[in-house]
Amino acid sequence: MSAFLSIGQVARLARIRPSAIRYYEEAGLLEEPDRLGGKRRYEEGILRRLALIGGAKRAGFTLGEIRILLHGFPAGTWAAERWRTLASQKLGEVDEAIAQLRETRELLEEAMRCECASLDECARLLYQT
Repeated sequence: MSAFLSIGQVARLARIRPSAIRYYEEAGLLEEPDRLGGKRRYEEGILRRLALIGGAKRAGFTLGEIRILLHGFPAGTWAAERWRTLASQKLGEVDEAIAQLRETRELLEEAMRCECASLDECARLLYQT
């Protein structure tokens, strides 16, 4: 029989707050654990699931997208197929964000070259498209 962990132990080992664990349960990312004396008791496998959730969050996935990754595919769908499907969608969003950030950088660089005395007369940023 494997050892069971309290929510505090899981939080320490996963380096997250207990409230995040409860939130992930409410959001459908984690199954409700068994309780012993009213207290949550987790199997050690919870740490792998939390690591997966953390990695997906670092990759830019929302909790809704992570829920799809975990539960939104037919049973038996390989992890590789799940990742490819969601990653291809996310890459499009990332490319759009990068393009927007490049445009923002160009506008800021243009603003740095401004030598106007009055903002009302400055046309550097007003007419950029």
